[in-house]
Formats: sequence, C-alpha cells, structure tokens
Amino acid sequence: MSYRTLMVHLDLDHSNDARLKITGDLAERFDATVIGIAACAQTLPVYYNDGFISESFIDQDQIEIKKRLEAARERFETALKGRTKKIEWRSAMIQPNVFVADESRAADLIIIGSYRKNDALDPFRQLIPGDFVTGAGRPVLSLPQEIARLDGQRIMIAWKDTRESRRAVLDALPLLRSCQKATVVEIYEDQERASAQEHVDDVAAWLDRQGVKAASLVQDSFGKTSDQIGNIARETEADLIVAGAYGHSRLREWVLGGVTRDLLSKGSCATLFSH
Repeated sequence: MSYRTLMVHLDLDHSNDARLKITGDLAERFDATVIGIAACAQTLPVYYNDGFISESFIDQDQIEIKKRLEAARERFETALKGRTKKIEWRSAMIQPNVFVADESRAADLIIIGSYRKNDALDPFRQLIPGDFVTGAGRPVLSLPQEIARLDGQRIMIAWKDTRESRRAVLDALPLLRSCQKATVVEIYEDQERASAQEHVDDVAAWLDRQGVKAASLVQDSFGKTSDQIGNIARETEADLIVAGAYGHSRLREWVLGGVTRDLLSKGSCATLFSH
C-alpha cells in the first residue's frame, strides 16, 4: 500500500506555498503523481429593483474567478516542477466541496488546509473542511496554515474503538511505515482503563506486524478531549495526528463541540482524517 496519487486543494484566498512544499515532499517520498485542484462558484447574483440581474456583474465575476483559478494553476505548476514525474490540474466554477469531493475518486490522499475557529468561510468560494472530510471517501490530510514542513517521523494515533479510527490507521499506513515511532493513544472514561489498554495494545501489535515501531498510551479523561490530544501530541513530539472523523453523530459533535471539529479549527498539528 502506498500513496500513488496525491490531490492538493489550493485556496484562492490564502497562500498555498507551505502546503505545496509539503505536497512536493510527499510526492518525492512516495514517487506519486500530484493533482492540483481548485474551485470557486459565483456568489448569488445581485437583483436590482426591476428584478433583473446585472449582466456586467455576472460577466465581471466570471472573469475574476477565471483569473484566480489560472493564477492558482500557475503557482501549482511552478511549485511542483521537478518534484514529481507527473502533475495534473483540475478546476471548475462550482462550489469547492462539491467539486473536490467528486474528483477525490482519482486520488489516494487529499491534502487540504485547515482554518482557525473564527474564520468566516464562504461555501461558494472556499472548501469547508468539517463537511469535506465526511464526504470525500478518501483520507484527508489537513494542514494548519502555519505548518511549513511535515517530517512525519513521530506520529500520534488518537484512538477510539470505532470504525472511523480503524479506517484511519489503515489509510495512514504508508506514512506510519516510514516514521520513527508511532504512539497509539486512547483517552478513557468511567474507569475503563483495562479495556482501553487492551484496545491500544492490539493496535500497537498490529502495527508492529506491519513493520511500524509503536508504543501504547492510555490516559484518564479530564477537561476537553481535543486539548488532551494536543497536549499529548506535544509531549510525544508528534508532528502528525491520525484520527477517525466524526465518531459520533454530526448533531452530537456539534452540540459537544466535537473533537474532529476542534482538531480542524484549533489544532496546530497536521492531522490525517478518515471517515
């Protein structure tokens, strides 16, 4: 198992330089084809008092979107030149979440940027990470804007005994096999330490059979789970977290301020999600 094709989403409103550098590093590591992708839909048209839409407004908006998509393509091709044997470019004037999710069929791993909690996101012009990770059907590597490199030598697996976590560990296997050490972590509740230890020991043993040096760690739940995950990542010097996305229902995640959402919007570490 390897990542033979990477897909990297380019934002039209933020710098993509660090994300493209990390994509190039991964492409060289896995000898992968890279697909660059961007999309932007027209905003809702402006209606005038007589009920008609300004054609000049529509035309100018289309021209501006096409210019920005072309600029993203040029930046992508410049950044990846000489770093991989093959690159492709895909773009469309459509909502980014819809387009990128549909095109995900062509890739093994999707690379996107994360946003800060208070960032205002426009679904017509920007990828909405929280919705995207559940609809892509592929593992998604989310990179905070401030991350300039991803060595992936120390990886933390945020384990919860769910389908999503099991899928995430399998999807992350190419990265896990090239790391120096992985730590499988479960935060347990209600005095369930024994079963939590059994879970992480099983995962660590499975990883060992896959050629991955792994340790296991269980910790009692206190405070906010996402904060504990972040603290453990710093303590273990991890620069990548592997996690299942939305282990609970979306409604419960929203009500509780779910772990997945916090890792996407507040995390300072790269995170590979699977759903």
